Amino acid sequence: MPKDKSNSEYMPERIRKLETRVGENEFDVEAWNGLIREAQTQPIDKGRTTFERLISQFPTTGRYWRIYIEQEMKSRNYEKVEKLFQRCLMRVLSIDLWKCYLTYVRETKSGLSSYREKMAQAYDFALEKIGMDIMSYQIWADYIAFLKAVEAVGSYAENQRITAVRRVYQRGCVNPMINIEQLWREYSQYEQGINPIIAKKMLDDRTREYVNARRVSKELEATTRSLQRHNPATPPCGSVEEAKQVLVWKKYIDWEKSNPLRSESLTVISKRVMFAYEQCLLCLGHHPDVWYEAAQYLSSTSKLMQEKGDTNSSKILSDEASSLYERAISSLMKSNTLIHFAYADFEEGRMKHDKVHTIYQRLLDIKDCDQTLTYIQYMKFTRRAEGIKAARLVFKKAREDTRIRFHVFVAAALMEYYCTKDKQIAFKIFELGLKRFGHEPDYLLAYIDYMSHLNEDNNTRVLFERVLTSTSLSPDKSGTIWDKYLEFECNVGDLSSLLKVENRRLEAFKADYEGKSTCMLIDRYRFLDLYPCAPEILRALGYKDTRTPNKTTTTMMNPTSSSMDAGAKSSMDDAGKKKVGFAMPDLSQMIPYKPRRRPLPGSHPVPGGDFPFPGAATILLKNMPPPRSFHGPFVKVDDLMDKFADCSLPSEEDWLKQVNSGGEGHTFSVSGATSGVRYAGVKRSSSRGDSDDEMSASRSAAPPAHDIYRARQQKRVK
Repeated sequence: MPKDKSNSEYMPERIRKLETRVGENEFDVEAWNGLIREAQTQPIDKGRTTFERLISQFPTTGRYWRIYIEQEMKSRNYEKVEKLFQRCLMRVLSIDLWKCYLTYVRETKSGLSSYREKMAQAYDFALEKIGMDIMSYQIWADYIAFLKAVEAVGSYAENQRITAVRRVYQRGCVNPMINIEQLWREYSQYEQGINPIIAKKMLDDRTREYVNARRVSKELEATTRSLQRHNPATPPCGSVEEAKQVLVWKKYIDWEKSNPLRSESLTVISKRVMFAYEQCLLCLGHHPDVWYEAAQYLSSTSKLMQEKGDTNSSKILSDEASSLYERAISSLMKSNTLIHFAYADFEEGRMKHDKVHTIYQRLLDIKDCDQTLTYIQYMKFTRRAEGIKAARLVFKKAREDTRIRFHVFVAAALMEYYCTKDKQIAFKIFELGLKRFGHEPDYLLAYIDYMSHLNEDNNTRVLFERVLTSTSLSPDKSGTIWDKYLEFECNVGDLSSLLKVENRRLEAFKADYEGKSTCMLIDRYRFLDLYPCAPEILRALGYKDTRTPNKTTTTMMNPTSSSMDAGAKSSMDDAGKKKVGFAMPDLSQMIPYKPRRRPLPGSHPVPGGDFPFPGAATILLKNMPPPRSFHGPFVKVDDLMDKFADCSLPSEEDWLKQVNSGGEGHTFSVSGATSGVRYAGVKRSSSRGDSDDEMSASRSAAPPAHDIYRARQQKRVK
């Protein structure tokens, strides 16, 4: 049966390759574009699966939604078209998608008796959502043309139509967009055609706002000129082109925040800024910083309105921020813990604790995901909102989850120690975690650091002995524990106990320290970034710094120690390299490696890609005409170089004699395949026929009788 099915569903080789590429990288835009082109050539019943996969992968790309909808419209599946519009229209503020929506309403509702009302509602709806787009002129113009074409019977209906057209004109002429000048001219002509007497007053009242909008339109066009609005939203890849687009988008958003319209209404400003954020999210929807900054802007604007006494607007913006977070974690940020945590903190600030519990629970419901940090933040929230007992319940739930790591136990123990001041509870939590994570050196170091901070030396020694003598910790992972034990004895023990620990460590790592007993002496006397020897001597001794800071403990107990030790180590390495004089590469001359599937001719190909030309060569190639501009002659460079190599030039004295003789012997010979051929200076050979002989004879005629130039040269030679 499977064999028959595969035969019935034949797939061309080209499509199979595209599907393979999509399977390897689900965000391969080029492969998806190939599948789209193939689906457009098929009936919608066959291509619908591909389109559904496409919009599921790129739910914010208006171009893909429009292609899908147009295919359904061609097949007159209007019910499916309306469902597709319901799925995408409010979330995807793409100008092309909204134009497609207006076209659909115009074509399918024209036969209804309520066509004019539905069409006017559609235009008003579109202008409310997408009217601020810089390319929205066509929608404004179409709406005005539609209103002008409406039949009006009677003076009342005529006045209603004039008022409606005037209202749209006045809204459009103060909206920054391309072709705003054309809209203003049309509005002027319209007012002049209605009543020339009041037209001047109507236009004068709007001129100032129009001039301001025209100025902003030019600035907006310059700011957004480099934006690639049709790029599908893909996860960050760190490419140069992506970084440029992120920079341009943020520049556009900052420009909108600067209030270029000089409006005094916070509602107008926030509306334009959020429209810029919505446009940005269509292309950068996988960037969590854009979601967070948009929500933060709504939150800060809401607080500002609250301070000014506008409670209703403040609540509306606060609810919009919550809706934005909800939209993020329901779509592209579904598995992003950062946005979930920010959303939870936002709702906690609004005192909606039940909603915070729901957010964390949704995040914990994600399967096949490390939930360690989620449980830690969940415990911190419950401790702040409901007390330490609620946090203990979350910790109990975390212990039953197999997806957590040892960090949950460390966080719970330190929470008990800092918040309840109960050392015994923290000690019991560490002991409980020791049974489960006794093989993790980082957890053991966190436990040891906790004990050492309590100044309980005997209990700390007992813990060291338990850890080092247990079978759960493999010998190859016990190096950091021995180093910590030695450091502990250096700080609080006597010399005899210090020597005992050194000897036991030497016995445990006998193969590593064979012939390097001096390195153990260095570990005894070092302190932080201070060493008893110069860096070059440390290298000569083969000393390696094995005391790496404990990442878990440094972030919770002493946040500055990690950066301090890392900086000391790097400074020691840099100093050693400078003193010893190691050869360092010139990083300014390095060129980036660019993987390419098919390297271009003339590049420097290597397996997997090629290296670009140096900067100077790149500039030269840009200034030169393309290769297709050259049609010959094509020189054999190797043969030309052989001729130059075989060329025998006369000495300076022989050359002067030939010049003084009147140019007769002004020649040099070239050996090789064309030996015997004589070249007169840079002139062509004279072995090409009678005509060439006559030409060369005429060129080598005797000089004039009174040649002053040659006479002076002869005097200098004498």
